[in-house]
Amino acid sequence: MRKFIYALLAIGVFTMYGCAMNQMMKMEKDKRLTVNPDPLEVHGDIVSFDVTAYLPVKMLKPNKSYEIEMVYDYGDHVNAEFEKIKFTANEFPNRDTQEPTVNPHFEMTYDPAMNPGVLHIRGYVINDKNGKSKGPSEEVEIAKGLITTSKLVESAYYGAYVSYDYKDATVGGWTKDEELEPTNVSFYFLQGSSVLRSSEKKSERGKFFQAFIAEKNVTRTVTITGTHSPEGSERINSDLSKDRAEKIEDYYRQMMDRYDYAGVAASIKFVLKPVVEDWTNFKIALENYDGVDQAAKSEILNIVNGSGSFEDKEDALHKLTSYKKVFKDIYPDLRAAKTEILTVIEKRSDAEISVLAKQVAAGNLPADTLSYGELAYAAYLTPSLKEKAAIYEATIKTYDNWAAHNNLGAVYLNMAAEGEGDATSNLEKAITQFEISLNKKNSAYAKGNMGSAELMQGNAAKAYASVSDAVSMNPPSKIVYGFNGVKGSIEIMMAKYDDAIRSLSSATDNSKNEFNKGLAQLLANDYQNALVTFNALKERDPEYALAAYGVAIANARLDKTDASLGAILDAVQKDPELKSKLASDLEFHKINQDERFANAVK
Repeated sequence: MRKFIYALLAIGVFTMYGCAMNQMMKMEKDKRLTVNPDPLEVHGDIVSFDVTAYLPVKMLKPNKSYEIEMVYDYGDHVNAEFEKIKFTANEFPNRDTQEPTVNPHFEMTYDPAMNPGVLHIRGYVINDKNGKSKGPSEEVEIAKGLITTSKLVESAYYGAYVSYDYKDATVGGWTKDEELEPTNVSFYFLQGSSVLRSSEKKSERGKFFQAFIAEKNVTRTVTITGTHSPEGSERINSDLSKDRAEKIEDYYRQMMDRYDYAGVAASIKFVLKPVVEDWTNFKIALENYDGVDQAAKSEILNIVNGSGSFEDKEDALHKLTSYKKVFKDIYPDLRAAKTEILTVIEKRSDAEISVLAKQVAAGNLPADTLSYGELAYAAYLTPSLKEKAAIYEATIKTYDNWAAHNNLGAVYLNMAAEGEGDATSNLEKAITQFEISLNKKNSAYAKGNMGSAELMQGNAAKAYASVSDAVSMNPPSKIVYGFNGVKGSIEIMMAKYDDAIRSLSSATDNSKNEFNKGLAQLLANDYQNALVTFNALKERDPEYALAAYGVAIANARLDKTDASLGAILDAVQKDPELKSKLASDLEFHKINQDERFANAVK
């Protein structure tokens, strides 16, 4: 009898639990779920979303739980299930008066095959005491996916050339601008005299001076600095330095008359610089003089650098045991007129440089026929990437500097980006040249160019590090703008939209960068500015179909149906291949039932 009663009790309890679970399964149909965003969106390589789930009041029973299983289905694939959304009765003490609510966050790694797809759920009731479950409930779709607008980003590549006029310790740049070359000649005078002696005119210096003037080099200025030595007979004649400078000017003009500078002499500017009571030249000469020891030099400098008049210092020097030697060896060279002649460096014309560079590239002339800078200028002059490559391939055989290797790599990179020749081979050759350049010098040019090559290889993270490093090295503004275009496109790929807007606002002004800027603004939810950017791009580059696509998306997000439909029609007229993409793009899920939309994309 007792066993029978126990059995009845067990059946009663089981029935009660069973009824509770059945009741929960009936009530779960009234649950509410919202997904944000809906449709789902991909940013970077992640699809991230929040789910807010509400259960009906009094649905949860003591010692019971309710679980929601969520799956994203796409094509023939099923994405791995997400962690279950759980409601445990004991965690919701007010479940009989308030809707139990949870708000979990989910992420999944993006796969292009995921679009299109569906996010759906099904529910289970769990007995917490024995682990038994009831379900699943009917499968319910809660969101569609995916919006892939972030994948519209245009990959930007920039091959930065070191300018032909760049100069450093290893790179000899060249400029077509006028450059002046100094020629220095000094004439020396007897103590207290400003007479230019015939021995000076006939000296090697004098002969060189005459021969130089005879060559009729294009001359801009002749600067003559007259000097005197410190002793009294030199110093007391305040006009001595000036007279010495004027004497050389007179002699120079006589030579111009002799060598027929008619019509040219007036264009040469003479600058006379008399130096009076100045110890500078004396101190320079003393520093290089080895006729006395360092102690004697220190003794002399203490006087020269000390207080007192020029005359007082000269008198003090007379008392030193080293004075006679200094007077004999140093002072004569201070009684001079030092002449600096600035002449225009003769340069080849653009046509001559181009012709010679082509012969160098063809192997008909040695590379050193032209300077490195002239070869770099010749490469700059030609719009042909193939010709640029030939010039730099010849250049690096003679001028093995970091800039030449960078520029050859930049040519290969640009050829790969523009589909000229074998893209894979050109990219590999570009990387090799950048590596050689970076081994010679860690420059912003090769570093940033390497970033473009890495992006072309599909390594966005590595590319971003390289380009960011290059920008931080403060290259010329033009180069920063080029690299910012690359950097901004990668930042969109990494879902760093605010950073991308900043980068692209200081990028090279071209259609690709402008589109990416509008896209970054759109993805940052700044729809109005995105619309302004896309519309401006449409006006500037009417055939750029993606600009119209951007206008369509921005208007759709702003709920401007007519404007969005107009832009869609514009986009497909410019590029009919966009029809299939537009037809399935969930950016237009609110208007895709409109007849005008269907007509535009059919």
